[in-house]
Amino acid sequence: MSSHQWSRREFGTAVAGIFGASLLPRLAHAQPAPRWALPNVNGARLNAHLEQLHAFGKNPQGGVSRVAYTDADRDARVLVQQLLRDAKLDVSIDAAGNIIGRRAGSDPSRPCIIIGSHIDSVPEGGNYDGQVGSMGAIEVAQTLGEAGITTRHPLEVVIWQNEEGGLWGSHAATAVLTEAELNTVSRSGKTIREGITFLGGDPAHLERTRRAKGSVAAYLELHIEQGGTLDQQKQQIGVVEGIVGIKQWEVTITGFANHAGTTAMGERRDAMLTAARFTEMVNRVIRATPGRQVGTVGRIQAFPGAPNVIPGKVVLTLEIRDLDGKKIDAMFARIKAESTKVGAMNDTAFEFHQFTDNIPAPTDLRIRAMVAASARELGLSHITLPSGAGHDAQDLAQICPVGMIFVPSLKGISHAPAEYSAPEDITNGANVLLHTLLKVDAAF
Repeated sequence: MSSHQWSRREFGTAVAGIFGASLLPRLAHAQPAPRWALPNVNGARLNAHLEQLHAFGKNPQGGVSRVAYTDADRDARVLVQQLLRDAKLDVSIDAAGNIIGRRAGSDPSRPCIIIGSHIDSVPEGGNYDGQVGSMGAIEVAQTLGEAGITTRHPLEVVIWQNEEGGLWGSHAATAVLTEAELNTVSRSGKTIREGITFLGGDPAHLERTRRAKGSVAAYLELHIEQGGTLDQQKQQIGVVEGIVGIKQWEVTITGFANHAGTTAMGERRDAMLTAARFTEMVNRVIRATPGRQVGTVGRIQAFPGAPNVIPGKVVLTLEIRDLDGKKIDAMFARIKAESTKVGAMNDTAFEFHQFTDNIPAPTDLRIRAMVAASARELGLSHITLPSGAGHDAQDLAQICPVGMIFVPSLKGISHAPAEYSAPEDITNGANVLLHTLLKVDAAF
């Protein structure tokens, strides 16, 4: 604990001196800003905590397989809860199985600010995705306590459960899970309902988890970029402008199955040939329009699937991502129109069935400015960029302003054992999270 316990007035004026008094509530008794600097995190401790976490689900490839609702996931959560207690937070598990560490603010009437991320991984994943943001949030809370800083808003560090399997923890906090969703089988083999129980939640009372709009002042999430932009451009911080919308379709191509040895090439209604042409066409259409949109054919299956039978049916997936939902729709309309021409080339037909619709989630403009200002004050280079991957912030954006901070991923590798973010980059990101949090606390 610092020898100087900051009062609410001193803390507010300290942030005002760094970020601008116009962001703070007007206080008739405002005093000059104190001369001491805002604190920075303990980078050595933060990276040591990451190393501790790496042990849970460690795999021979050097990464982790900490899939949600497995023993490795549950065991890692025990460590996380202890780290939250070490940071002097009140720890609980909500009905959805999310871990919450709470610290009171100086003004109990204010809604809380949430910081956090997740610790579950994909199978054979890396050591940084989600984990950097989770350990970074705990470190920020511990630094505040050690510096004697009490925020105006209550502060919550939340470790969301099963982010990789579909943002289930944050979804439960911001929406009503249907019976069909609760019965969805996760990668662990457990249903979402069973997984919540396994983690200590109570799926029969998920209403206790849900956050009403306005009950959260803001949500901030630190994360590795999972792409190569920061690494390629040698930038230290990414100011995230939003999380892309994602739409996915199952595409069925119907031709005619026939003997592969006796059917002449010109007489074939080959669904696989159409699928190949479709895949090339998707790439061409997506690249023809300027912008950062991406389109992917990620899964393909031929029927009947025998070496000596011309495929009579192919089922594949189409995914389109962009920050602009209207642009996604325009891209799909163009692809669907082109598919009619592709199918006509060898008398095959298309059907499209949409099964995913995640709307784009822009980050709050004010928070973006605060992230950028924090990076500048810390002497860190930064750029603005979108998130091409989904995050829990996407769900939180439905109920409160959100902000995201990216740190570089070496060579843009993620969801793989070779995923890596340097200790100094992780420390930089946590410092930007800390300074942004203080700005948000003063301004919101």
